[in-house]
Formats: sequence, C-alpha cells, structure tokens
Amino acid sequence: MTTDFRSTDQPALLAGAPTLQARNSAAFWTATGVSRGHEVIRRRGFVAVDGDRRAGQRILIQEPDLTPAEVAEVGELVRRAAGPLIVDDPFSSTDLSHLGLRTWQMPVMLRPPGPVADPALEVTRVRQPEDLRAAERIVIEGFELDGFEPYRPGELFPTSLIEQPGVDVFIASVDGVAAGAGVSVVADGVASHYWIATSSAFRSRGVGRAVMLGALAHVADLPATLTASKLGRPLYESLGYTVASPSTWWASS
Repeated sequence: MTTDFRSTDQPALLAGAPTLQARNSAAFWTATGVSRGHEVIRRRGFVAVDGDRRAGQRILIQEPDLTPAEVAEVGELVRRAAGPLIVDDPFSSTDLSHLGLRTWQMPVMLRPPGPVADPALEVTRVRQPEDLRAAERIVIEGFELDGFEPYRPGELFPTSLIEQPGVDVFIASVDGVAAGAGVSVVADGVASHYWIATSSAFRSRGVGRAVMLGALAHVADLPATLTASKLGRPLYESLGYTVASPSTWWASS
C-alpha cells in the first residue's frame, strides 16, 4: 500500500509514522555524519553513522524485518563502536537483547499538516556560525551530552550541517539572549524535529514551545513526526501531535 505523505487522512499517516520517522532520522543522521566527516553505512534494513569516541555511533533501523545477516552486521557494528552507541528502532521489531545493551521505549508521534500558531518569543533560523555555536551549547547543556565536554566548537553541529539539504537549526531568544534551540529536517515530503532543548537559565518560560512553533511554521503544510521523551510528550500533544507507536531504543551502558 502506498501512503500519500501529504494526505490529511490521519489514520493512514499514523499507520505509516514508524516508516516516516525511520526515513527522516536516517536523513538527519546521514547529514550529521557527512558534516562531521564520519562514515555512513547504508543497508536495506538500517543506516549507521560510525563516529569517533566522543560522537559515538548511531544506528537507525529502517525496516521492521531485518534479515539474520543484517542483525548480525548490526551486532558487529555494536561490538566495534568506538564511543557511545544508540540504536533507534521505530518499529520496535528488532531484538538486540543478546548484545547486552540497555533499552527503553519512547513514542513516535505524528502531526498532520495544519496551521501553526505564532510563537510568543522571537525565533530565528540560524544562518551565522556564532548563532550555530549558541545553539550547540544549548543542546549540549539541555541533553547533558557529557561526551561533548570539554566543549569543542563545531563538534556537535559543524558549520556545514546547516548547508545540508533540508536541515535547519532554530533559536528562540528571550530579551535578545539565546534561550532554546532545535533542529528541523525535511526529507521526502515529511518534517521531523530533533534536539529540542532549553537553557537551564530559561526553563519554564515557554522556550521549548516557541522553538517548536517557530520550526513548525516553515513546514505547516507537511506531516511532521518526532520521537518524544516522557517530559516532552505533553508539549507535543498540545501542538497537535498524536502517539502513533512505540519506538525502542538500545544503548551502550
């Protein structure tokens, strides 16, 4: 069955959400890997970005029916990972329990095309290196990415990242000070959002909502997916996202 990604038929979109998220996350991490100069490995059932000791390795499951050979190759990639490892399976169908990884689930959520309210704060699309550095620092702090400390400018978000097709970084400001940031990715007619973070100095002031609204305004005519944390889910539901399915994540200790 072919799904019209621009359709407003929400049941059909929800059914296809794991695939939409899988494809978009592969596009995002491929763009990230290319901008960092890391190896990108593409297979029918997964895409892997083989990073260094600080960036680690990210494996994006792309199909619900990995072959035994593909599962074995994922296992080999896990065993040889130089740094922290995450495997993202939006289908929750690939069993990696034999690899000794910790695991948890988060929901894949979907928002159909539709109007977006104006953000209450100033939100800008990043164009200058200094603004990208500000966004980078906010995300490292907000997600407690200790692997990127001590801070090295351009390591998480290389300048060339915002030159990759479909990738945009947004900043929300409070009184002229960068307070929140996030990444928006458009690929194959679907939008998704990553690294939505708020600086600790500006929490509980609607910064995360502003970042999302500012980013969504540029893709309001497209279906949008994301994978939500427990804390983030209420915000996304208030913005029109609906839970579609559980995504299983596997990670090194």
